Amino acid sequence: MADEKKAKGDKATDKADKGAKSDKAPKAEKAAKSDKAPKAPKAEKSEKAAKGSAGKASRSGRGGEGTSRGAVSAERPKGAAGKPRMKKHYEDQVRPELMKKFGYTNVMQAPQFQKIVVNMGVGDALLDQKLLEAASNELGQITGQRPSVRRAKKSISNFKLREGVAVGCAVTLRGARMYEFYDRLIHAAVPRIRDFRGLSPRSFDGQGNYNMGLTEQLIFPEINYDRVSKVRGMDVTIVTSARTDEEGRELLRLMQMPFRQR
Repeated sequence: MADEKKAKGDKATDKADKGAKSDKAPKAEKAAKSDKAPKAPKAEKSEKAAKGSAGKASRSGRGGEGTSRGAVSAERPKGAAGKPRMKKHYEDQVRPELMKKFGYTNVMQAPQFQKIVVNMGVGDALLDQKLLEAASNELGQITGQRPSVRRAKKSISNFKLREGVAVGCAVTLRGARMYEFYDRLIHAAVPRIRDFRGLSPRSFDGQGNYNMGLTEQLIFPEINYDRVSKVRGMDVTIVTSARTDEEGRELLRLMQMPFRQR
């Protein structure tokens, strides 16, 4: 009996030892896994950091500077780096000629362009506002600047016009855009007028400002003929600093304005 009890005791101790080992084995495996798992993300992070530094170095090497190409700048868009062609022509040839002819002692006394105003009336906008949008888009393509909507100043019952209703659009050009538009106007658009024989040299207002009217917008190469819903005219006013019509006429003649020859 004593031998049987000892044998049973030995078997119980063996089972206990096996149970303890089986409990310890999963814990050891879990601990080993938990120790090895965090090492993988560190390796990935180090590889990503190395790739990022290599990409920055290659970008800086390509650009020649320390800035990357993907950087976004919040600056306003700038125009052309150089001066417009007609502005150079004015400074190099026109202004010296004006000073010589009229006897100016100061460079600022010579007349020059101040602004160009392009106005397009849209009387049909009283019935359909889409016509005003189409005219505004066309004027924007011609001048390169978004036009402003002009509204009626007073009500006229005979024309079914109410105060504040949009009746046209206009653009005021200054600086580089003014000279670029003038260049395209006299060299590309005006020569395309039917039976063109020159512009009138008498269309001055008495203060050196020149006014001209165009019967259709199709003379400008920026307008696509197939997309035009209706042919419209426009008024172009060239405002100068000239005091008299003679000075303004001479300024425009030297600026290659195609006046009609008598």
